[in-house]
Amino acid sequence: MTEDTQQWYASWFDTPFYHILYKDRDYSEAQLFMDNLTEYLNIPEHGKILDLACGKGRHSMYLNSLGYEVTGVDLSENSISYAKQFENKTLHFDVHDMCKPYGKKFDAVFNLFTSFGYFENEDDNLKTIKSIKENLNEYGFGVIDFLNSDFVVNNLVAENVKTVDGIDFNQKRHVEDGYIIKTITFSVNNEDYRFQERVKALTLKDFEVLFEEAGVYLLDVFGDFKLNPFHKNTSERLVMVFK
Repeated sequence: MTEDTQQWYASWFDTPFYHILYKDRDYSEAQLFMDNLTEYLNIPEHGKILDLACGKGRHSMYLNSLGYEVTGVDLSENSISYAKQFENKTLHFDVHDMCKPYGKKFDAVFNLFTSFGYFENEDDNLKTIKSIKENLNEYGFGVIDFLNSDFVVNNLVAENVKTVDGIDFNQKRHVEDGYIIKTITFSVNNEDYRFQERVKALTLKDFEVLFEEAGVYLLDVFGDFKLNPFHKNTSERLVMVFK
């Protein structure tokens, strides 16, 4: 059986199977979110945006199509290698660890679709927020779009099978030591694979503590991609705007 041996996100995100499993993500919903978010933040025309943990760059590319100068960074070398084919004068991609400042200033730093809370060392959560702060210019905004842990835990589907491109992905979910854990097993060409996704079940209160420690100010909280108000028990997302 092939199993991840390094930090799970460094191995799982770099496999083609990760992108197969999640290929049906709703692009129109994601674009609506970017439209709403950039309008709400009133990012200046041709403003600079850092897309933190950008994956293969789909959000970066869409934001660039709206007229912004976008830099997408991710730890996955494979994802960045793929994204680089779409680079232009105002769209760039780079391999980078989001726990560390990128070294440039931006009008906005986006950390989207629960690309946070992965770390084995919980200190890295605080380091990431401090790095976002360091990457913002005087008028810049940071945005973290996270799952609403309370809603997810209360509505957890313990087990299901998702078939994509002829691959049966067996998914089991549970909560352990404050982490929401999904175990994914499947077979391809008579070889068995097993991966785990581990996300810290951070609540709004947890983020408020992190923000205070990082010296940033929480400005607004939304509960979905349409930027409706956040409700602890019913909102699917936890979207936080800070500076």
